[in-house]
Amino acid sequence: MKSRSKCRKPTSLRCNAGSRYSTSVVIFCLLGCLFLLNLYSYTHYKDRNGGESQLRLSRHPQFRELQEVEEENIQIPPPRGKRSPRAAKRRPKKKTTLIDEFLDENSQLRHVFFPGHKRAIDPLQTSANESYYYYPGRIWLDTDGNPIQAHGGGILYDKNSRTYYWYGEYKDGPTYQVHNKGAARVDIIGVGCYSSKDLWTWTHEGIVLAAEETNETHDLHKSNVLERPKVIYNERTGKYVMWMHIDDANYTKAAVGVAISDRPDGPYDYLGSQRPHGCESRDMTVFKDDDGVAYLIYSSEDNSELHIGPLTVDYLNVTSVMRRILVGQHREAPALFKHQGTYYMITSGCTGWAPNEALAHAAESILGPWETIGNPCIGGNKVFRLTTFFAQSTFVLPLPGFPGSFIFMADRWNPADLRESRYVWLPLIVAGPVDQPLEYSFEFPLWSRVSIYWHRKWRLPHGWNGFI
Repeated sequence: MKSRSKCRKPTSLRCNAGSRYSTSVVIFCLLGCLFLLNLYSYTHYKDRNGGESQLRLSRHPQFRELQEVEEENIQIPPPRGKRSPRAAKRRPKKKTTLIDEFLDENSQLRHVFFPGHKRAIDPLQTSANESYYYYPGRIWLDTDGNPIQAHGGGILYDKNSRTYYWYGEYKDGPTYQVHNKGAARVDIIGVGCYSSKDLWTWTHEGIVLAAEETNETHDLHKSNVLERPKVIYNERTGKYVMWMHIDDANYTKAAVGVAISDRPDGPYDYLGSQRPHGCESRDMTVFKDDDGVAYLIYSSEDNSELHIGPLTVDYLNVTSVMRRILVGQHREAPALFKHQGTYYMITSGCTGWAPNEALAHAAESILGPWETIGNPCIGGNKVFRLTTFFAQSTFVLPLPGFPGSFIFMADRWNPADLRESRYVWLPLIVAGPVDQPLEYSFEFPLWSRVSIYWHRKWRLPHGWNGFI
């Protein structure tokens, strides 16, 4: 009997083991319930917020056409000339990549990345079958047949005139470097402005904010830097307000500038520059929310993070409110947009003029927290997707009449000749769940997948409403 009693576990231990087992079961059951509840909430949220409109949109034949995946097969050409095997052994050559070819102004593939004038957004076309097509990467012409100069810019829809205005850097000058290690640059000429009723035929309205030719202490002196101009309209003041990145030739000033006008097509009066919130500001944009509150978003702290904060009521200054977002992620070129109450943003990495991978981010509040939801690029090939189709984000424009459908605007920079930089406009669709749950969590986010589809040419759907 004693030997049996020694082998038998005490009742308290048996109870504790059973208790631990029961607790584990309960925990797993609760986690399962939470997962199912969250999944139900996600699908219910999506159905409640535009599910029917998205379904109708997905059935539109040209909407499906925008979502077709196009592939690219670009072969790297063999190197010019032959080297002896002995020389190759002494100094083995690094394998050439498509990015190397893109940055090489003497590359045999130059025509692939920077095709010529033929069949761009050409208002002189007469064929009805070819009208209203966008050709990413080609030279785009205005109504006078001249190349459009609106780099790093954005679009304002003016409800008063029912007209779209496209603003950007006017870079029709020679490209040079201040010193051997300096970035390629063009002297400031000013901000170009183009108007359109249909987002396709663009009329040049002139340079609406011009460089300062003589005063070397002025922010807009031609030796300085003016980049990424964006314009928003203030209903309270009746003013059109332009924000832009202001810098010196060595990018040490790191400020934002402000200009105003009574008309969307200018001229704009320059008011001055500042470091917002006392911080460095380089690549930047502005975003006007549905409630009329406007926000400044800019890369700061050596481009290691983004800052975001509301503007004052007159849109001429920043308030004291500021949030640091995407800290330590080294993102720039922010382009914000909103869909069904959720804020989305496309950013690029920081690799100078070399193209890199875009990332999409989402948030339920514009001040954050912001979650990264992945690379939005679809189609082309792997290198195309990892280089944002050899371009960099600058703006995202809603496509009126087609909820969840946008135009992704990007610049294909040509550092060898910046005036020859191109525009890459592609369809951006917000639809369907994202692939991954949030990090360190069992929750799935309440926002949708952001997809940018590569097309050699594409057109806006018939019947789209050109006016907001």
